[in-house]
Amino acid sequence: MITLRPATPDDLPLLLEWDQQPHVIDSDPSDDWDWETELVRTPDWREQLMAEWNGRPVGFIQIIDPDREVTRYWGETGPGFRAIDIWIGWPEDLGKGYGSMMMKQAIARCFSDPLVHTILIDPLLSNIRAQNFYRRLGFIPVGERRFNEDDCLVMELKRSS
Repeated sequence: MITLRPATPDDLPLLLEWDQQPHVIDSDPSDDWDWETELVRTPDWREQLMAEWNGRPVGFIQIIDPDREVTRYWGETGPGFRAIDIWIGWPEDLGKGYGSMMMKQAIARCFSDPLVHTILIDPLLSNIRAQNFYRRLGFIPVGERRFNEDDCLVMELKRSS
């Protein structure tokens, strides 16, 4: 069973190790998460969560309200959106279903707010495996977009009626 818990400064060494894994770099080559600063901040527009399988950390999820996020990464979205970043930390934990369980919990968490109508995600345009993963969860492509130095495919999941 995957459980999600808030990430804390105690997770810093592990997150820094995960950041050096080739599959993590390949999925997010241009971002610096500035863990030392960000793990101690808890703005009300963001959740940073560690995913654990039977108490062992296996991944990380960030959920933001892009309308309130301070860098304006997503531009002007308006209210009712959430955006998710996710990765599995160790390569040996890939392909075991952890990501699906993590995303299902993150999606439920986002849609537990009745005002949220759309979840956004931005896999690299070159990352077909991630795009297929998100499609299986119900996300649909809405267009290509350049974020910083990365060409991405913006995908969205609308609340079921």
